[in-house]
Amino acid sequence: MAGDQGHFISIVIPVYNEEESLGVLHTEITEAMNQAPGHRYEVIYVDDGSTDRSYALLGELYETDPAHVRAIRFRRNFGQTPAMAAGFDAARGDIIVPMDADLQNDPADIPRLVSKMDEGYDVVSGWRADRKDKFLSRRLPSMIANGLISWMTGVRLHDYGCTLKAYHRDAAAHIQFYGELHRFLPALASWGGARVTEMKTNHRARRFGASKYGIDRTLRVILDLITVKFLLSYSTKPMQVFGKWGFASMAIGALAAVLTALLKLLPPHKDVTGNPWMYVAIFFSLGGLQLICMGLLGEINVRTYYESQNKSIYTVRDHLGEE
Repeated sequence: MAGDQGHFISIVIPVYNEEESLGVLHTEITEAMNQAPGHRYEVIYVDDGSTDRSYALLGELYETDPAHVRAIRFRRNFGQTPAMAAGFDAARGDIIVPMDADLQNDPADIPRLVSKMDEGYDVVSGWRADRKDKFLSRRLPSMIANGLISWMTGVRLHDYGCTLKAYHRDAAAHIQFYGELHRFLPALASWGGARVTEMKTNHRARRFGASKYGIDRTLRVILDLITVKFLLSYSTKPMQVFGKWGFASMAIGALAAVLTALLKLLPPHKDVTGNPWMYVAIFFSLGGLQLICMGLLGEINVRTYYESQNKSIYTVRDHLGEE
């Protein structure tokens, strides 16, 4: 760890129509980092296609603090995950700390998150224990989502939705961002061998504007959760999931076929042409065969992906001796 000599911290902030917050936010970040003089830092603002004066204000912040401010501007609004990805790609620090631009995250928590990392963790996730949001529309859905994500990924966190987290650069280096996957980064990092923990952070009421997230985001998160579960469990072995369900389907089809034959052969003999068990046998047998074929195609795609890019299916934490 670099705790004795200090870290180089890259603070990544997606920005979308936050002209009222940016000046206050940067002042608070400066004050917070001045309280941690052992660390160097940069603030990477990613303007996600704002339609207000946000980017102009970022230009002013750069003029007044060029040693610490960097700004990236998208051609249009792509969303929070691409904005986070751009910030992570541009980050030069050994620790990357994403946070929101709406002043609900407290910059004073940044040095605390970094100090927690020096205890041996690769990811420290913020936990808004005293969250200042409406219960029914924000907190209750978040509680349900956090429980579901923790259960499906096996990485138990109280608050996956808190943007304020700290990552060691190498813990996030192998993660590809897409969809709404920025909220699942601790689980994906854990899959790569990262040591993950959480700590309580200060959450503040919104001072300007309104939340930019609607109910449609919940659906997107659920769909991405299914993707994450597959990535964590079967990304390198798709036949294991498709093959198991395929064999189960074919077994049901075989039992239905046996039952159909018994109804035909044993007295009283019946015409099974319209017997539903015959159709059950056909449906599940063909469905099982299709699932196994999908597993085979998935295996081919996985091998093409890893071999064509020379991409490893494992991550290494340390080396002793020659590599």
